[in-house]
Amino acid sequence: MANVAALKTDDIAAAMQKIAESARAAARDLAQSDGATRNQALTAAAAEIRARAEDIVAENAKDMAFGEDKRLSTALMDRLLLTPERIEAMARGLEEVADLPDPLGAVLAEWDRPNGLRIARVRVPLGVIGIIYESRPNVTADAGGLCLKAGNAAILRGGSESFHSSSIIAECLQAGLTRAGLPVGAIQMPPTRDRAAVGAMLTMPELIDVIVPRGGRSLIERVMAESRVPVLAHLEGICSVYVHAAAAADMARKVTLNAKMRRTGICGAAENLLIDRSVAAAMLPGIVDDLARAGCEVRGDDEAQRIDARIVPASEADWRTEYLDAVIAVKVLDGVDDAIDFINRHGSHHTDSIISDDAEAAERFLARVDSSIVMHNASTQFADGGEFGMGAEIGISTGRLHARGPVGAEQLTTYKYVVRGSGQTRP
Repeated sequence: MANVAALKTDDIAAAMQKIAESARAAARDLAQSDGATRNQALTAAAAEIRARAEDIVAENAKDMAFGEDKRLSTALMDRLLLTPERIEAMARGLEEVADLPDPLGAVLAEWDRPNGLRIARVRVPLGVIGIIYESRPNVTADAGGLCLKAGNAAILRGGSESFHSSSIIAECLQAGLTRAGLPVGAIQMPPTRDRAAVGAMLTMPELIDVIVPRGGRSLIERVMAESRVPVLAHLEGICSVYVHAAAAADMARKVTLNAKMRRTGICGAAENLLIDRSVAAAMLPGIVDDLARAGCEVRGDDEAQRIDARIVPASEADWRTEYLDAVIAVKVLDGVDDAIDFINRHGSHHTDSIISDDAEAAERFLARVDSSIVMHNASTQFADGGEFGMGAEIGISTGRLHARGPVGAEQLTTYKYVVRGSGQTRP
């Protein structure tokens, strides 16, 4: 893919128009394709990724150098890095998506009317999906593969940091399409780092059916403000782990450490630790031991600081900050209702977990926390489409319309009504 970053804005707009028109034409073909053909494209793309693993590593090295020049944080550099293991995970993810049931053509409901009409609600593709994401290049494979599985054409606009990595991954996906006899226009990536490409995508409602932004608050806010295309929003992950009074101490330590430190740069990483006042003095020092040993900075309110001198002061902004780094904020509070209120006011409606052996308290938390994913005695790092059995995900939708939680192939479909009659007319 040639880089047209040096083109003028008008030229980029023209290039994006051509890409979108090609995607629209491809979407019509994909909507009529059978599941076996789309699966063949996915498995062929997985094979291409494996065959070009060394090339992908080489292209990723260019992006890593670019990231170093931009002085990206350690967490962001980790998100950008593609190791052989992560490349294999991308290939395996495409194969897992191929193994999923075909979401298209499923009859969701069917009924007869007294006049003899037979009505069915049938699952169909969304059409052309524009996906705007930031530094993680594996999103290119996940998003492209899921869109293909669901019969959608995808325009994948990755972040400037991952330009080279995402471009070669997109080429692998297109190779899979070619081997399966499907149009390469079904998966495309703008050949530029210029943000004008994003602006063009947001103003094409006649060619693009849905925009999916995946990234930080500034990206989401820009898309929500400027887009003339319907938006399926994926907000930041301000996730909390709540240690209830009835939590088992060992479980609280294990889950909190994993939720924060397994990978700090993903949206399911815990950013807030909430702990009941009745157990804070007994449990918090052990939790801080684990976090400090793993290199995590712990910030907290006045009471948390009095319990453990290693905890530094937290500001009001900390409760609403997605660190994506080895930092966590601790709040001492009174009971499950206090925790629920805190999460609903300060969280981003992404993923929140309660650690407790009290089933009634856990059910109250699960029912009343207004997040797309709520958990009991489990790490927030399970907020992932692959872990949910979806093969992969485009992201975690934090909104309420169309889809919520992990967005997999099924969530990238809509439906239409098919009505069969025998000459009925309406009086």
